[in-house]
Amino acid sequence: MSEADKPSEQEVTLTFWDHLDELRAVLIRILVITAIAAVAAFCLKEELFAVVLAPRSSDFITYRVMGVEPFCINLMNTGLTEQFMIHLRTALYAGVLVALPYILYQLFRFVSPALYDHERRYATLLVGSGYMMFMMGTLLNYLLIFPLTVKFLGTYQVSPDVANMLTIQSYIDTLLMMNFVMGIVFELPVVCWLLGKMGLVTAPIMSQWRRHAVVVILIVAAIITPTTDAFTLFLVALPIWLLYEMSIWIVRITN
Repeated sequence: MSEADKPSEQEVTLTFWDHLDELRAVLIRILVITAIAAVAAFCLKEELFAVVLAPRSSDFITYRVMGVEPFCINLMNTGLTEQFMIHLRTALYAGVLVALPYILYQLFRFVSPALYDHERRYATLLVGSGYMMFMMGTLLNYLLIFPLTVKFLGTYQVSPDVANMLTIQSYIDTLLMMNFVMGIVFELPVVCWLLGKMGLVTAPIMSQWRRHAVVVILIVAAIITPTTDAFTLFLVALPIWLLYEMSIWIVRITN
């Protein structure tokens, strides 16, 4: 092993308590920046909820591109403190999302001194690609999957005599849950690359289990979206299947 590939002498001589103090400082910085971002999102209430509530109306960009007939889903509040708590929770989620690059940078900066140079390169690639894929999943859900879910469930009626009365609580819960789940699902290529690098999976094995993977993908897609129509299920399953095919290609190169 070359001298350049070894941790520095200062990094080696740090004691356990030194590392603990550094970790505490990192966590404090993360909490401060996240709190600042969340407070900023809380203060920008009009702009925040203009984005969050946009998919409930046919003016949303996805509906205009698809040529959906005009509609607007009215939301209601049923609790005394519900709207305030939803405002807090949504602002916190937005703050974490905005501060996520800084959070990842601070955690990587804390861990990187213990890594060799080649491990730092792999870790940088892992963290960067993981963040990018998570944001892509979140964006896809907000622009496509969630709007179609809202359109189907929000306008579905068993009878014209039965009006829909949707609460803001159910709307926000569904949006945040689907955003998080789709962000995690989009980590599939990154996880497969890591497993391939460790030698735990190979491209031939993933190709051999492709049919089983399709069944699992359909089940996951059905869980992610609560709609029962085949079109929405296909829209959710298609990108996950493409991610699986991309993962096979990535693992083949890695192996």
